[in-house]
Amino acid sequence: MTAKTLFLAWQDNENSQRWFPVGRLDADAANRQYSFRYTGGARCVAGMIGRPPVWDFPELDKAYRSAELFPLFQNRVMNPRRPDFARHLEYMDLPEYANGLDMLAFNLGARVTDAYEVFPKLARGDDGRFVCRFFLHGGKHTSPAAQARVGGLRPGEELRAAVELNNPLGELALQLQSADDYQMLGWAPRYLAPDLAQAEAPGALEARVVRVNPPPVPSEQRALVELRGRWPDGYEPMSGEDYQPLAG
Repeated sequence: MTAKTLFLAWQDNENSQRWFPVGRLDADAANRQYSFRYTGGARCVAGMIGRPPVWDFPELDKAYRSAELFPLFQNRVMNPRRPDFARHLEYMDLPEYANGLDMLAFNLGARVTDAYEVFPKLARGDDGRFVCRFFLHGGKHTSPAAQARVGGLRPGEELRAAVELNNPLGELALQLQSADDYQMLGWAPRYLAPDLAQAEAPGALEARVVRVNPPPVPSEQRALVELRGRWPDGYEPMSGEDYQPLAG
């Protein structure tokens, strides 16, 4: 299966620091079919900033189609000719045959020059189980002790996932803690937290370290975590209004 669905998130850097899912990319690289559509979250953002969230896509209700990956996304993928390309894949625990869409799903497509990140659509198995991987978020906002603890994590090490009830931004958040001393190490990406927290029992979420990348790798790509759980019968992730495409 070659088709992939990725979402685009936009952060309100000037005010609330909240993340909003604003767009959906449906991509079939093998057949050179790419589609981008704004989602419901884009209407909220457009109301805040007075325009659609992405200059490349000026109309909220239009379905954009292309035979190539749109520049907004392509510019966030490392060129395979770069000498550090193999190491880049290793940092994300990806095989050498991984494509640009695989990389976007793990490196978030984040750039310091804008307010966008890319993340994959969470998939529900037939039995309700799910598994997802992400880099630990928020390292810059944790204590020096926590940052040192992250640097000392080992592949396979178990972590604890806990819903955070007193997050200062007023949003639902899912924090990751060390299993031995309950030290708060960082968070799951905020745009994933609402769905992850809907697991049958948040305390039953299983988290483990996949790999830890040493400096000078940025803190946003320091610790790769895998999370497993199960959703209740009938629960479908990323199905809310903010994720619904505005165009057919």
